[in-house]
Amino acid sequence: MHPNLRVLRYLRRYPGLAAATLACAILGTVTVVVFPDVTRRIIDDAIRGHRPELLVPLVAAAFAAFFAQALLNALRILLNNVFEQKVIFDLRSDLYGHIQRLPLTWFDNRATGDVMTRLVEDVTAVERVLIDGIEQGTVAVLQIAIVAVLMVAYNPALALVAAVPIPLLAVGALAYTLTARSRYRLQRRAASDMNAILHDNLSGIRQIKTYTSEPAEHARFDSASRRLADATLVVMRAWAIYNPAMTFLTACGAVAIIGYGGHEVLIGRMDLGALFAFTVLAPFLYEPIGRLHSLNQIFQAGRAAGERVFEIMDAEPEPSGPPVTDANAAAIRGDVRYEGVSFSYAAGQPVLHDISLHAPPGRMVALVGSTGAGKSSLVSLLVRFYELTGGRILLDGRPIESYPAAALRGAVAMVTQESFLFNGTTAENLRVGKVGATEEEMWNALEAANAAAFVRRLPKGLHSPVGERGVKLSVGEKQRISIARALLKNPPILILDEATASVDTVTERLIQGALDRLMTHRTSFVIAHRLSTVRHADEILVLERGRIVERGRHSELLAANGVYARLCRTNYLSDAPGMRPADENASGVVTETLH
Repeated sequence: MHPNLRVLRYLRRYPGLAAATLACAILGTVTVVVFPDVTRRIIDDAIRGHRPELLVPLVAAAFAAFFAQALLNALRILLNNVFEQKVIFDLRSDLYGHIQRLPLTWFDNRATGDVMTRLVEDVTAVERVLIDGIEQGTVAVLQIAIVAVLMVAYNPALALVAAVPIPLLAVGALAYTLTARSRYRLQRRAASDMNAILHDNLSGIRQIKTYTSEPAEHARFDSASRRLADATLVVMRAWAIYNPAMTFLTACGAVAIIGYGGHEVLIGRMDLGALFAFTVLAPFLYEPIGRLHSLNQIFQAGRAAGERVFEIMDAEPEPSGPPVTDANAAAIRGDVRYEGVSFSYAAGQPVLHDISLHAPPGRMVALVGSTGAGKSSLVSLLVRFYELTGGRILLDGRPIESYPAAALRGAVAMVTQESFLFNGTTAENLRVGKVGATEEEMWNALEAANAAAFVRRLPKGLHSPVGERGVKLSVGEKQRISIARALLKNPPILILDEATASVDTVTERLIQGALDRLMTHRTSFVIAHRLSTVRHADEILVLERGRIVERGRHSELLAANGVYARLCRTNYLSDAPGMRPADENASGVVTETLH
């Protein structure tokens, strides 16, 4: 289906606004008949007929018509803008809602800047073509019809002369339309590419400054910006030929009216007032045709934007699982079992092979192995970020597919190496874990996460902004906020993915203490490179190339002298050297002493 036709569904939601907007536009258009007729009567009746008493009423009628037209136009603009914003809101909201339901594999293949362009700019372009196009197109066609009828009434032969440019205008519009689609597609794609680079550079501004790569990134941005400029120039070059050509044809029509009409007046077949009325009517005939040309440009831009918007809307959402029932909404205990699980991101490129494990409620399972062994992929399958390609995963004895996605993910909390904080306050980030959490609950969670001390030192405490991605906090502080968020969520299952990998040893002690409290009585999957994190696990799984090659407790695996023992010997798994247990002083700051 044509993308513009699909947006009509959104217009149908507001029939009252649509009808009122069109009514104002149509009534305002009807008033155009008044001034040409007033002009004719002033010349023929009042001036040439020597009837001065008609002058004031006719002028008053013209003023009244123009005032009514202005009033109706003002009301139309107000209604039209309300209508536009409602449709934009609905379309953008539906698009955003659909984006949230898309699987992670979809995001893996999309640039964030491109998605943002579609959500912000393309939605507006799609809406404009429909609301402006329908309203202005209807008004233009109606105005052409009214003016044509009046011209025929005044002088059929002159009306025919005035209509001569119209077929040429129609052919020009058709030629422009048939060649415009590729031009506008190229322009929208170039705009998305530039926005994608801009988003990357703004997000990575610290890396750019660190590596002094400003000139290279500036050149990359300029290259994308130049492609957008070139694509826009392709569009405008076509418009530069099309629009003046159409204007020239309408000017030819006006000249023909004056020439032929003057001849008719000279031979007595037409009144002078009728000729003046014709000259007043001519702009009202050609102006809406010119407006249709402009709408044609908007229509082509809207079509290209609509294709991009509905490309997202047509993307297959991730499975949401069954609807919520009493059975699948029951409390999840956290008994996790993998049975022969296999997985691949792309066909023919397996990442996990025949993974089997069992994590009873409250058990801690550590996952170790070299980079790319499949540790993060394994835990991502549990929350259905990706769909497994073989085997099955059971939660409390039932396949995870039998749970609603919201219930499944509601039972799991994740603390990752790069803790993401939203650009809001500390409290707003904590309430992601529990909507509506009280300040007392948040402070309790912060205490348990060893974060209360530094949050109290912030200028506004819980209500201090943390900046984009938590830029105003240190790595360790962000990590402890993430742990507090997980504590507020209070899930039966916990996933820790390198939660202490990017912090110093002092901060690690703080985080590890918070993690110990967080993991209590929870089924925990821990990915880590620190022995201090994994040595107390109930079971350690060693992965190599997507397979479990060893499993057991720390002492058992060391005694086996296999892969795990080698990882320990090569310092892949190691504790920070020379550290004594941490002591917390009265101010809440942990101090450690090197040997």
